Amino acid sequence: MKKINVIMFAVLLFISCGDNSAPTNPLMSDKGIGPITNVKIYDNIDTKMASMGEIAFNQNCVSCHKMDKKFIGPSLEQITERRSPEWIMNMILNPEVMVKENPIAKELLMEYIAPMANQSLSAQEARNILEYFRQYDETIKNKILKEEVK
Repeated sequence: MKKINVIMFAVLLFISCGDNSAPTNPLMSDKGIGPITNVKIYDNIDTKMASMGEIAFNQNCVSCHKMDKKFIGPSLEQITERRSPEWIMNMILNPEVMVKENPIAKELLMEYIAPMANQSLSAQEARNILEYFRQYDETIKNKILKEEVK
């Protein structure tokens, strides 16, 4: 009996010490297909980058995307909670290949019919847009938290 308890304890200890670094959302591990393989994300939002990203988004993306609702393309609200930074940037920079080869992008194409247009943005412009998305999503998350506290 004592031996069984020790074995059960060892098994439980082994299971509880598993690697928790993997994202809980499996979609967050998909980095997409394109030039971006790793994006360094800091805890704090870079407001200058986010501001430049908002400008780039408004110049290049708003004809098909709205942040808070579906339009020609999907809503981008909480996109940073649903997709990895690399996937987001690769979709911006490499949409033609993404919709042909990436399963998530293929599903989005089937749902929205219209393929995402390549705006010929630079990697820095795409990174700025990503930072704008992060800032927007953080603002929404903070608003929700404040409403829950009320």
